[in-house]
Amino acid sequence: MSSILTNEGATTALATLRNINAQIAQTQNEISTGKRTADPSSNGAVWSISKTMRADIAGFKTVSASLSLGQATLSVARQGAETITELLSDMKTEIVASQEANVDRSKIQNKITALREQIDGIVATAAFNGQNLLKNTETTAGSGVINVLGSIDRGEGSVSSTHLTFNRRDMGTGVSAVSGSGGDYTEDAVTQTLNATQSATLDMSSLEVEAGAAFSFSIYGTDANDSTFTQDDYRTTTGASETQAQMATSEISYVARDGDSIGDVAKALKRAWDDYAAGYDLSTDVLDVQVSGESLVVSSTVTDGTDTIRTAINTLSADAGSTIGGGLEAIGEIDVTDNTGAAKALSQIEGLINYAIDAAAAFGSDQGRIETQSEFVGKITATLQDGVGQLEDADMEDTSARLQALQVQQQLAVQALSIANAAPRQLLALFR
Repeated sequence: MSSILTNEGATTALATLRNINAQIAQTQNEISTGKRTADPSSNGAVWSISKTMRADIAGFKTVSASLSLGQATLSVARQGAETITELLSDMKTEIVASQEANVDRSKIQNKITALREQIDGIVATAAFNGQNLLKNTETTAGSGVINVLGSIDRGEGSVSSTHLTFNRRDMGTGVSAVSGSGGDYTEDAVTQTLNATQSATLDMSSLEVEAGAAFSFSIYGTDANDSTFTQDDYRTTTGASETQAQMATSEISYVARDGDSIGDVAKALKRAWDDYAAGYDLSTDVLDVQVSGESLVVSSTVTDGTDTIRTAINTLSADAGSTIGGGLEAIGEIDVTDNTGAAKALSQIEGLINYAIDAAAAFGSDQGRIETQSEFVGKITATLQDGVGQLEDADMEDTSARLQALQVQQQLAVQALSIANAAPRQLLALFR
C-alpha cells in the first residue's frame, strides 16, 4: 500500500542513516582521543575496571617514589658505615704501631682520638631526609627500625599496603650506663658451672629483650690454691652471684637497643668478654666464650671436680633507666699510652672493625632488597599500564578502516533516503 502520509521507506532509510552517523561520530571520537572506552557511556563495565587499574597505577608510582627515597637513605647509611670501617682500619694501623715500646704513644693516642672524632662526625651527618640509620639509642618501641612502603595489595573490595622493614645499626661512640638501683633485677637468669664437664651452654633464648634492658655476663672461679688458674683473675664478682650494684660497674655488660634480638645481645656480651679477657690477659684455655645463635657456649680445658668456674647471665629490666651506648662504644676505652692498654686495644679494634663490616654489609643487603622490590613494582606498573591500554586504547588501523566503511555506508544511506523521499512523487502520475 502506498501512502502520501506515511513513507515507511524514508523512515527506515532515515533510521539507518542516523545509526550510521552515530557510529561515525563514535569512530571519529576514538580517532581523536585514541581511546575505545573514553567514558562510562562507551562501556560502563570496561571503563570502571580501567579506572580502578589506573588508580592502582598511581598508587604503584607512589610506592616507587617511596622505594627510591628508602634506597637513598640506605645508600647514605651504607656509605657512612663503609667510611667508618676505613677509619677503624686506620685506627688499627695506629694501634699496631703502638705495640712497639720505643714509639711516642701519646702522639698515637692523639691520632686515635682524632679518628674517633671523625667517626662521630660521620655518624652525626649520615642522614637523608631526616632519617639517620647510624643512630639507635632511643628506648621508644619501634624507633630501631624504619618502614618503607613496598607495595599495595588489592583484595576483594579492599586495598592494603605492605612495608619493608630495615634496622638501624648504631655506630656511635656514646657510653652506656647500667643503673645501680630500680627496675627488676634478676641474678643468675641463666647459669652454668664448668667443672669436670668442661663445656656448657648458656641458653638465653627464654630471656626477653627490650630497649633499655641490661644484660651482664659474670664469672666466679674457684681454685683455692691457684694450682690450675689464679682464682682472683677469674672472678668478676665478690660472691658467687652478681648483685645489681656490681652489674652497674661490670665491664661485661650490654644495654639493649630497640630492634635487638637475644642473638644480638649474645654477640654484644661476647665482644665485651673478648675486651675484658684481652685487658686482663686471661687465657682461653682456662675460659673460652663463643656465640652460638641465642646462646653463649663456655668451655675450659683445665677445670675439674674441684677447680671450677661458675658463669651466669644476669638481667635488669628497661624501667631501671639504664643508658644505651653506641655500637662503637669501646672506642672510648682505647688507650695505648701504656703496654696493658696497647695490648687490650688490639682485641678491641678487631671487634669494632668486625661490627662495622657487618653493619655495612647489612645496609648493602638492605639496598639489594629495595632494588629488587623496585624492579618488581616497575614491572607490575608496566603490566597494569599495558592492561589498561588493552581495555581502553583504540586499534587505529581497525578504526580507520571502519571509518572509511561507515562513510561509504553513509553515502549509500543518503542515496537510499533520497530515493525513498522521491517515491511519493510517483503517486502524482495516478492523478494526471
